[in-house]
Amino acid sequence: MERMRKFDYSDLDGRLLQLLVAVVEAGSVTGAAQRLGVTQSAVSHLLDKLRGITGDPLFVKSGRGIVATARAESLALQARELLATMERFCLSGEFDPARWQTTFTVAANDFQRDLLLPPLMARLRSQAPGLVLRVISSGIPSLEMLRHEHCQLVISPRPPDGADILQKRLFEDDYRVFYDPAQREAPQTKAAYLAAEHITVVYEPRRALDLDQWLATRGVQRRFSVMVPGFAGLPPFIRGSQLLATAPGLLQSHLLRDLASAKVPVPCPTMPMYMIWHMRHQHDPAHRWLRAELEAVVGAAVSTP
Repeated sequence: MERMRKFDYSDLDGRLLQLLVAVVEAGSVTGAAQRLGVTQSAVSHLLDKLRGITGDPLFVKSGRGIVATARAESLALQARELLATMERFCLSGEFDPARWQTTFTVAANDFQRDLLLPPLMARLRSQAPGLVLRVISSGIPSLEMLRHEHCQLVISPRPPDGADILQKRLFEDDYRVFYDPAQREAPQTKAAYLAAEHITVVYEPRRALDLDQWLATRGVQRRFSVMVPGFAGLPPFIRGSQLLATAPGLLQSHLLRDLASAKVPVPCPTMPMYMIWHMRHQHDPAHRWLRAELEAVVGAAVSTP
């Protein structure tokens, strides 16, 4: 009770909330300082102030780094909600992208990241110069990523299932067989396809592509000689080899642009791609504006030959 009487709510402001979230997410004072654009000593000073306000150590040493206490994790969750509320307060009324000062975090794996986010950033730069686009890996998207505000938007073929999670399909892509035309011809038959050596993507920890699982359950057994952790790892192994890679066809426009491709000689599904967000952002004018900008980018990116 004594501690509660000493709590001065006027000492708590947006900077302290941002600081708490930054240190929890970065897992270090150095990382938080870099993200916030301040010195490490400034972060340490503000952390001491926040400890005094909350009456909790917030972070404790673990090896060479620090870990958040249970109290800090709980407070960070509340801080994200408060920061979102503060942002909506500032942007109430007509939304003006030119006045938007924020870091917007998008989760995406390498295919959708490289296809969509560079052109999105180019489009946003002129309209919202105060916006910082932060990109993190989505892996298998979880409900917690969006519920706990680790990111504000996910781009993935795998929407998590939750009553508070919303999604919209951005596009569908056909799979293609990629190969080095200087080393081999395209496989024209199922027999030639199955006789070849293949390379595929296996995301950590050991998560196969949906396509590979789909084909395996239908008896299409390929011989994988190489597995890499992302689509960016495919080209160096395919060049100068007989390897085949079955991958989204839109990779032809960027990561696999110097390789040849052909239709897959076995039945294949299409690959859908969704943008996914939490319902708290459904009517947020800033979030709605950014989703619309992403959809505008998709049209150009998907039609690129």
